[in-house]
Amino acid sequence: MTICNLEGLTSPRSIAIVGPNSKQEMILQRLIDSLISSQFAGHKTLIGLPETSADGFQNLSKIPDVEGRADLAILLGDHTTAPDVIRQLGEQGTRAVVIPASGFDSWRDEHLDALLKAAHPFNIRILGPGSLGIASPHSKLSTLLTQEQALKGELALISRSGTIFNTTLSWAKANSIGFSGVVSLGRRLDVDVSDLLDWYAQDYKTKAILVHLETIANPRKFLSAARAAARTKPVIVIRSGSSRDQHISGTTHSSRLATRDSVYDAALQRAGVLRVYDLDEMFEAAETITRVAPSAGRRLSIIANGRSLATLAADRLTKVGGRLAPISDETKAKLGKLTRTDAVADNPLVLSESASPEEFKEGIDALLRDPNSDGVLAIAAPTAFVDFAEVAKAIADAAKDDRKRLGKHQAFIATLAGGSNTPRHFLDEARVPCYPSPSGSIRSFMHLVRYKEARDQLSAVPDSLPSDYKPNLRLAKETIRSALAEGQKWLTPLQTRDLLQAYLINQVELHLVKTVDEAARVATYLFKKHAQLVLKLSSPDLTFKSDVGGVHLGVDSVEGVRATFEKMLKNVTQSYPNAAITGVEIQPMVSRRFGLETYAGLADDPVFGPVVVFGKGGTSVEVVGDRAIDLVPIDLNLARAMVSRTSTSKLLKGFRNRPSADISAVEHLLVKLSQIAVDFPEVRELDLNPVVADEKGIVVLDARVAISPPEKRPGRQGASRLSIVPYPIEWEHTHKLKDGKTVLIRPIRPEDQGTLRKFFEKVSIEDLRLRFFAPVKEFSHTFLARLVQLDYARAMAFAAIDPENGEILGVVRLHANPDHTEGEYAVMVQSNLKGIGLGWILMKLIIRYAKVDGIQWIKGEVLRENTTMLDMCRSLGFRVKRSPDDDALADVVLDVTALDREAVS
Repeated sequence: MTICNLEGLTSPRSIAIVGPNSKQEMILQRLIDSLISSQFAGHKTLIGLPETSADGFQNLSKIPDVEGRADLAILLGDHTTAPDVIRQLGEQGTRAVVIPASGFDSWRDEHLDALLKAAHPFNIRILGPGSLGIASPHSKLSTLLTQEQALKGELALISRSGTIFNTTLSWAKANSIGFSGVVSLGRRLDVDVSDLLDWYAQDYKTKAILVHLETIANPRKFLSAARAAARTKPVIVIRSGSSRDQHISGTTHSSRLATRDSVYDAALQRAGVLRVYDLDEMFEAAETITRVAPSAGRRLSIIANGRSLATLAADRLTKVGGRLAPISDETKAKLGKLTRTDAVADNPLVLSESASPEEFKEGIDALLRDPNSDGVLAIAAPTAFVDFAEVAKAIADAAKDDRKRLGKHQAFIATLAGGSNTPRHFLDEARVPCYPSPSGSIRSFMHLVRYKEARDQLSAVPDSLPSDYKPNLRLAKETIRSALAEGQKWLTPLQTRDLLQAYLINQVELHLVKTVDEAARVATYLFKKHAQLVLKLSSPDLTFKSDVGGVHLGVDSVEGVRATFEKMLKNVTQSYPNAAITGVEIQPMVSRRFGLETYAGLADDPVFGPVVVFGKGGTSVEVVGDRAIDLVPIDLNLARAMVSRTSTSKLLKGFRNRPSADISAVEHLLVKLSQIAVDFPEVRELDLNPVVADEKGIVVLDARVAISPPEKRPGRQGASRLSIVPYPIEWEHTHKLKDGKTVLIRPIRPEDQGTLRKFFEKVSIEDLRLRFFAPVKEFSHTFLARLVQLDYARAMAFAAIDPENGEILGVVRLHANPDHTEGEYAVMVQSNLKGIGLGWILMKLIIRYAKVDGIQWIKGEVLRENTTMLDMCRSLGFRVKRSPDDDALADVVLDVTALDREAVS
């Protein structure tokens, strides 16, 4: 359940406070006061509270006495009465229930289950227990048990913590920040963060969403909702509890590197949301993002009436990843007369301490128009020579004037240095984010940058893997199956070699020997091609071979191999008598002049499932801590972003006389590891360390793979360990058309953006008008990205592709609502391909997909003049009727649940 009946929670037409009252009397009174002060205009009722009366409230003794229904009910009873009360409310038509704070800590799991069982038949939504209430200022609704009420505005607040909830409301009032809605979640028995993200994502009054969370119970649901919301508006998340996270001391480097909070970081970044780490940063981000459009880039221009503050700002900017904008010569010419006598017109632009408000405004105007800048920071400090209030007003006026002009607009932020008496009200009125120190302003600018980059990442177009890359799934499956059949928890070195070989991952030649004579024979063979060898201990019980003296490098003779073999086994068996020794690995010693040791692996997070890990390799991998993490699955674009987030990326690009490594080979390696995790949930952890990268490519020198039987996780089907639904390869198939041509039909992928653009270019202007209800001349990157960057958890699109040239011949798509009960379809084929049955094939396919996916209704809007489409819909079983909202449109609806298997096959 997601947004079903949430309108009863956020915009009810009637409210009831229902007893008996097991709470403190002050809670009841506070509820009444909140409803009265919010001027809620709907019907208000007190039920089962005979000792209480209030102006504007009807007082009834029992629920059946209510005329009509109470859309929203607030329950004051304890666990002994609450289930029966919910059942009675459901019979009356109530859609949502709030169970307030106080007293619920003693409720056991069976009490909570009883609440859900009572609510389920009526689809009643439950907020709490332990909620501080909800407010929708635009609807004049407040049931808040807080000191401060929410002002009307554009920010939605969703919080698990009552303390953070109260603190945020107090901050907002002090800074004149308003809300479209505020929700205190409490125990999250039913309504959770994901539900509310979906709700506020589609709320036009909400411009940004602020979320506090501690843990995520259903990561797939959360990430799907967060990604959908972040595509339309900023989502800011603060997480508490990282200090209480249990660090898993796993048996691989990957499990030790992928700490709980670092995986949360990766998940939130993948969802496109902006994570902040303390309340100050949260407040700064909320103020900035609700007032300023995202920055187009990292280049910032700084103007100040003091050199030191300007320098501090510039220093901070470069330290956190921003860049000083290279001011154009034209702008410098305009600014020359404004600078101090001992300064030049450059960035930062330092004005005289006696600079007039008019000069300050003139400088800001010029910088805001500079084409080389993405943002402007104006820093003003009080001086004895100029009225500080007039300077603040001039800064505000510059922002107002800039909004009036046409063309590119930059992010604009201000610093008014000084205490609480600074005249920042001018900036508040002009909706300019204003901070008391340059560091706060720089953080805010970088919030805009990070948000823009996160949103861009959601629509980035990845490269395709080589067309000839086809993993040997049969070899990989047999390798893992046989290992599990033997009860193994680790693949043997030879099995690991086979798994990597199946995915075309380059690994150094490997031989496993069990006796000293066998070691000598293998060494004799290898010395014909290699000058030196490496001997490694093989044991499933000794995790890190180097730590126990189980690795010997640079052995250069057969005699040396014999001596090393015997010495290594003797030392290890004496030190670890209970360890199972399965043999000794012998490999050629890899010597690459420009080789750089990197690390790549897979870890299994208990919340989000498998993650890919990359960073600096070698024995110090955990000490250095240079790592990047992302959730499986990843594509080449995400792999590239992973590599760039590490310090190792700078070394891979080359320096001095060292050439750049083949970074593309590293990126392909990470994608291959991701695919292993998708294809085989049995692979729980994987270490490739080191992976040597140079200008020739990559080679894996050592590998370990932990396995176990696959397990199901709550809320997930199919690839159940994954928090992000992977590419559904099972829907790929071929189909023969009426003209005899065979086409490949498969789900659309992000890398299809270019071919989709070419597809639209082959569709006639008239067919485009019939599809989009208006003439279409061009398709932007943003528009196309939305069509190919699919969250397969809530949308599907199939493309019919010519297997000879890769050209898209037709597309059908279905986008489900957040409740996943109905979906809206769209279909289109190349204009010159009509009449060969392709549109019919695609429509039958999307209906079959809806049936399998559990969608109950397929809906669509069709121009009434598009008789061909309407005839096909009727033939497929759709009901067709005139749209009540637009006479030119017809609404088409298909009841998928009424179709049998044969009808959709």
